[in-house]
Amino acid sequence: MTTGAERIMTSFDPDIRRVAHLLADAARAVVLPYFRASSLVADNKLSGGYDPVTEADRAAERAMREILAKERPDDAILGEEYGTVAGTSGLTWVLDPIDGTRGFVSGTPTWGVLIALSDANGPFYGIIDQPYIGERFEGAPNGAVLNGPHGQFTLATMTPRDLSKAIVFTTFPEVGAPEDAAGFKAVASKAQLTRYGMDCYAYALVAAGQVDLVIEAGLAPYDICAPIAVVQAAGGLVTDWQGNPAHGGGRAIAAANPQIHAQALEILKHF
Repeated sequence: MTTGAERIMTSFDPDIRRVAHLLADAARAVVLPYFRASSLVADNKLSGGYDPVTEADRAAERAMREILAKERPDDAILGEEYGTVAGTSGLTWVLDPIDGTRGFVSGTPTWGVLIALSDANGPFYGIIDQPYIGERFEGAPNGAVLNGPHGQFTLATMTPRDLSKAIVFTTFPEVGAPEDAAGFKAVASKAQLTRYGMDCYAYALVAAGQVDLVIEAGLAPYDICAPIAVVQAAGGLVTDWQGNPAHGGGRAIAAANPQIHAQALEILKHF
């Protein structure tokens, strides 16, 4: 018998999905030997702070770009480590080889490989892949699925509940600039539970129906495009703090449903 998850993905463009999984598989193979390895070296991208990058980041992006050059040469590429390659198809692959490198170098399995495919309107297909625990969250225009060690499941975001009952995530307690942190704290102070440090896995949990809200700032397009595709495919929505498209980066709010999104946005729009 065909499951709902199987129906979702078999009805989506098979070549896009085939290539996306080639990318995710290649990144897994490259990255996993570095994770929790005593020999791992992290370089710092910032002179006045800490923004680590490792050879795992670079090697994984190179591997994905090599596949795209062979399989989808007409598509553009935007990646964190190696920038932009122009294309002619109107489609852009947006790659973050390790989203959450701080978590990666700390040994926590909250980082992930982010892969999205965008057109002029933003991302319409995405993968959040957590190689170490073997979970792959996938979102397409007709739905979202999780493939992992416990099987394949259709994803659906949480049903509406009041902000006072909500679970809210962000990666850094400081969120971004001081005004960004103030906006987050204004929402979090009204929620039931706040958690930190989950990187891209927080968005996966929104898609899986475990979390109500993720609120972040200071994002780049490669940080948010895949989460947008996965969360929206599962029934949620992702915007900036004014309710506009978020795929360009900056501030973002990922919400399980329109009701909790509206409650949080009513607070955030003042910051």
